[in-house]
Amino acid sequence: MPLHLEIVTPEKKVFSDTVANVYLPGADGELGILPVHSSLVTALAPGELRYEKDGVVTALAIGNGFAEVTQEKVNILTDMALGDSQIDEAMAEEAIQRAEKQLQSMDHNVDAEEVAHLQAMIAKSLAQLKLKRRPH
Repeated sequence: MPLHLEIVTPEKKVFSDTVANVYLPGADGELGILPVHSSLVTALAPGELRYEKDGVVTALAIGNGFAEVTQEKVNILTDMALGDSQIDEAMAEEAIQRAEKQLQSMDHNVDAEEVAHLQAMIAKSLAQLKLKRRPH
């Protein structure tokens, strides 16, 4: 039984096809999904999503989002999904430095939403750097 994977960001449908398996960064750790997996919905954390199609493993850096898993389908809704060739290492490093500098300069009347936004920017940029710097 094939497993259909669909990855969608607010901008576009990134991927839609049948795959052999999917590994995704769940909020509580990495999840491996094979055909006929138990149904579930889980939050996604920034990290690396991998899937195998025709013996080739493809990796994407993904951001926050959700995954809906049924026995024959995995739907990924995420705010970022980038392949190795789409990642600019210098821009990701700069985004981390900028966000960390903003976090350090905040005073005690800090806006929790702004802190969460900056922490999410750091996590997504780190996910990009990890994928980009991984040996291929």
